[in-house]
Amino acid sequence: MDPRPATTPLRASDSDRDATIERLGDALAEGALDTTEYNSRLERAATATTLAQLHPLTADLPPSPTALARQEAARKAAQDHADQRAWLNEWGYWAGGAAIMTAIWAVNCLRAGEWDYYWPLAPLGIWAAILLSYALWPERKHSDRRTHH
Repeated sequence: MDPRPATTPLRASDSDRDATIERLGDALAEGALDTTEYNSRLERAATATTLAQLHPLTADLPPSPTALARQEAARKAAQDHADQRAWLNEWGYWAGGAAIMTAIWAVNCLRAGEWDYYWPLAPLGIWAAILLSYALWPERKHSDRRTHH
């Protein structure tokens, strides 16, 4: 939904027209519009130049279960993408930590003149196990926690 007022003289974009046309198609499929009314509104949507011309074409339509499901799917896909990006970023932090700890270990070994036990293995292993646990057992979303009575 566009937060701008329906009476605004702002020009409509292609995506604004496409969203209106898609909403009209949903209304036709759901039986809220007959073919004649759909075709009339479709023509006006395709030629609309302002948001004020688009708004009345869908203002009287009931909420669309199809559109709501599509919005929810898009929201979930965006959230999943953001979660995946955050998880991959965490691996970047792990790699940076591995580089720093390995450098400290190597410098200390060179100073001592012998190659000691690779101590970064313990913290890096624990950190990696935690990151892997997020992939194997993702946190349940709040909506999944609700019980249905």
